[in-house]
Amino acid sequence: MSEFKTIEFRDNSLILLNQTKLPLIEEYIKTDDYERIALSIERLEVRGAPAIGITAAYALALAFKFPNSNRKETFEKVYERLAATRPTAVNLFWALEKMKSVFYENIHGDDLYDKLLAKAFEIHNEDIQKCDLIGKNGLQIFTKKMNVLTHCNTGKLATGGDGTAFNVIRYGYANNKVIHVYADETRPLLQGSRLTAFELEQAGIPFSIVTDSTAAFLMRQNKVDVVIVGADRIALNGDAANKIGTYNLAVLCKYHKIPFYIAAPITTIDKYCKEGHEIKIELRNKNEIITIKDVQISKDSYDVYSPAFDVTPSELITGIITDTGVFNYPYDFSGIQN
Repeated sequence: MSEFKTIEFRDNSLILLNQTKLPLIEEYIKTDDYERIALSIERLEVRGAPAIGITAAYALALAFKFPNSNRKETFEKVYERLAATRPTAVNLFWALEKMKSVFYENIHGDDLYDKLLAKAFEIHNEDIQKCDLIGKNGLQIFTKKMNVLTHCNTGKLATGGDGTAFNVIRYGYANNKVIHVYADETRPLLQGSRLTAFELEQAGIPFSIVTDSTAAFLMRQNKVDVVIVGADRIALNGDAANKIGTYNLAVLCKYHKIPFYIAAPITTIDKYCKEGHEIKIELRNKNEIITIKDVQISKDSYDVYSPAFDVTPSELITGIITDTGVFNYPYDFSGIQN
C-alpha cells in the first residue's frame, strides 16, 4: 500500500481514507458535501477524536463554498448536523466552536469561505504539531526497554498528524525503548486488528494482535511493561473516556502494578466537565455486535448493549501525556487553557 493520508483537502474538496475498508482495501472518499462528511463520521469511515474535529471543521467551511443568501440559518443547520454525529469526542465540539467564532466574525464578509477554510487548515496543522509534541513528551515514560500494550487505534488514522498514543510508541521504538507491541483487537469493530496492526506494520514496529480478553493473561506472564492508550474526552479531574475496554485495562494494570498512560492533545480536556460521570457515552447500533463484516453471527431478536466508550477513573491513570507535557495523578486541569 502506498503512503496514506487520512485527511486531505485538495481542489476544494475533502478527501478521506475510508477506514471501514482497511487493511484490505485502500479506498478514498472525495466530497464537498457536508452531509456526506457527517455520514462518514457516523459510519466511522473517519474516526479518532482529533480526526473527527478536523473533518468537521472542513465540512463547515465547505458549506459556504458557494454563495449563500441565508448564512446564519445555513451555519446553524450544518453546525447542529455535525455536532450530532458523535457525542463523546470533545475535539469535535472544540473544533466546531473555533469555526463558529470565525463565522460570526466574518458573517457579512465577501471572503467568508476563505476565512473558514483557513481556520480549518489551522486546526489541521496544529494537530500535526500536537501529535509530534505528544510523541516527544512521551519518551520520558520509558524507564527501560519495554513491551507495550495498546487499545483501539491512535495513529495517523485517528489524527491529523502521526498520532497520540501510537506516536509515543513510535518515538519509543525509534529511541530503542520499545521492544514489542501487543495490539488489542478492540471489539466490536476491530480497530486494533485492522487499523493499529496496519500502522504498526507500516512503521516497521514488531507487534502481535491479541484478543481483548488476553490482556490479563499477558500481564500475568510479565509480558506487558506499560499500557498506553488514547482518549476522546478528559474531565478536569483526570477521568478519561476512551474506547470501550479501556477501563478493563486500567483495572488490570492496577492489580498487576503496571503503569497505565493516556496520550491526548490538551484540547481533549473538557474544561466544562468536572468528572467522568458527566461525559455522555455514545451507544452504537446493535448490528455492530451481531454482525462482523456484514456476516451475521447472532440473532436479530437478541437484546444488545453497545456503548462505544467507557470512563477510566483518574486514580487508575498513572499519567496523561499531552502536547504541553506529562501530567501525573492527582490531576487538576481547572486552569487549563485549550
